[in-house]
Amino acid sequence: MKLSEIKNSLNAQILFGHDQMDMNIAGAGGADLMEDVLSAVAKGSVLLTGLTTEQALRTATIAGVSAIVIVRGKKPDAKMLEAAVASGIPILRTRYSLFVACGRLYMDGLRGLDGSW
Repeated sequence: MKLSEIKNSLNAQILFGHDQMDMNIAGAGGADLMEDVLSAVAKGSVLLTGLTTEQALRTATIAGVSAIVIVRGKKPDAKMLEAAVASGIPILRTRYSLFVACGRLYMDGLRGLDGSW
């Protein structure tokens, strides 16, 4: 699924990465505990999370996440956006809850890659 399709499915706002909407996303997962991201994330996935800090973006970078969607309408702090620019990871924001956002993507055919998400 293309990142632009994820944006449309979640009625998301692009905070960074307008030029990367053609990126192919291999899977998805949702977590608010970064240790869960490190233990279960698949490279090339989109991470859905309510965390809005630089540490969340750094963890996603280590895990090989291709894009991040911030849920519940939260706004990332300036350091997270700066880190996104430095790492090149697109950041989107949706008003949907983590549960609803994951469900919408699942219904649109996007799955977790390793079955643990």
